[in-house]
Amino acid sequence: MKRYATVVLTALAPVSWGTTYAVTTEFLPDGRPLFTGLMRALPAGLLLLALGRVLPRGAWWWRAAVLGALNIGAFFPLLFLSAYRLPGGMAAVVGSIGPLFVAGLSALLLGERPTAHTLLAGAAAALGVSLVVLRAAGALDPVGVLAALAATASMSSGTVLTKRWGRPDGAGPLVLTGWQLTAGGVLIAPVALLVEGVPPPLDGRAVGGYLYLGLANTAVAYWLWFRGIGRLTATQVTLLGPLSPLTAAVIGWAALGQALTPVQLVGMAVAFAATVLGQLGPREAGGDGGGSVPDRSARHGAREETRRTGRCDGDPVTPA
Repeated sequence: MKRYATVVLTALAPVSWGTTYAVTTEFLPDGRPLFTGLMRALPAGLLLLALGRVLPRGAWWWRAAVLGALNIGAFFPLLFLSAYRLPGGMAAVVGSIGPLFVAGLSALLLGERPTAHTLLAGAAAALGVSLVVLRAAGALDPVGVLAALAATASMSSGTVLTKRWGRPDGAGPLVLTGWQLTAGGVLIAPVALLVEGVPPPLDGRAVGGYLYLGLANTAVAYWLWFRGIGRLTATQVTLLGPLSPLTAAVIGWAALGQALTPVQLVGMAVAFAATVLGQLGPREAGGDGGGSVPDRSARHGAREETRRTGRCDGDPVTPA
């Protein structure tokens, strides 16, 4: 039962991300995607840093920077660039092949050989999302396609490296999430300033929208996501991703008056079935326990630190 509870909690992350489009269009200033990405990442990261009260040590300074760049700092701008340059839901279609990216990277970096049902679930998820979001359109923008592929590769690489590196002793998912969001936000900040200029004036609706995106949509959602990566396989976690465009489609129908065609309903059923199929894979070793196994170098460093100073690396800490 613990494993299924982990799946459900992790699934709340992409469900939350599926609300981003509606919140952005209904509450936030137009034409400020990078500023929105910055407001999602940096305040949430600083909040989690304050709550966790643990800073990286040793190799985890550059590891946190790499993970923050892949999962947040590079992913957000590339995703926004592809969404602005590609028609309809093409960016979401390209993103839906993420599980196949992760399956390949997991084989190379984690030694997780992809099974037939994993590949089938990944292909079915991409097909289902395509039926839900794809619209008739003209020629595709090459820059937009490359940006969408790069965004997918960035997030997929970040997911697999998060799994490979685990966590240092004394750092729970909340701490690791804070490191990554802060690093990603710091990376986005100068790009947003150069491309979009000074921040726009904000009214009450915009402030409420940014508070929602920063707290629920980012701080809580990414904490649940990275927590799930520690307890499930990387492919299982990524196969929850199609819940994001499915949630966006449901919100568009229920709240924004957008119609759902029979083809879209079929696509939703296919994508949801693929998501469920993706959770039927092999159980992650120790996955029903308290989280991912800390990486070996961190354990060795902690032992050396304890011998030298009598203090365990990361103290004081309250595990997330």
